Amino acid sequence: MTLQRTFIMVKPDGVKRGIIGEIIKRFEQKGFTLLNAELMTVDRTKAEYHYMEHQDKPFFGELVEFITSGPVFAMVWEGENIIEVSRLMIGKTSPSEALPGTIRGDFASTKEENVIHGSDSLLSAEREIENFFSLLKKRSLEDDFPFEGRQSV
Repeated sequence: MTLQRTFIMVKPDGVKRGIIGEIIKRFEQKGFTLLNAELMTVDRTKAEYHYMEHQDKPFFGELVEFITSGPVFAMVWEGENIIEVSRLMIGKTSPSEALPGTIRGDFASTKEENVIHGSDSLLSAEREIENFFSLLKKRSLEDDFPFEGRQSV
């Protein structure tokens, strides 16, 4: 077993439908640890970089338009073999092919509006985490809550 990190994103349709909590619950029930999460809007540059492996495909523009159409909930999760397990939890891209009990099988309405994205490899997880949670943004709690007299534990 290997401890891994992965990038999971609830897409605009999932945010709009209010299923963020249900998705988080499923990952927590598997024993995974949520390391970072943020509700955000995705600009065109970030979206194009995210979908760069599809840039020569005819649906590239639609992917970019959809992911920039509303807020997303971006997350970093950690756990044993999380990339492989999360892909099974998410299900096939097309909801008609996704098994019941998978996130897409239970919540996705179309192949285009399929609720969730999850990294498909260690390499893509690393790239996607960096794209959405830049190391330049990392701060400690002490940066946000600078209490005098705080002692390190």
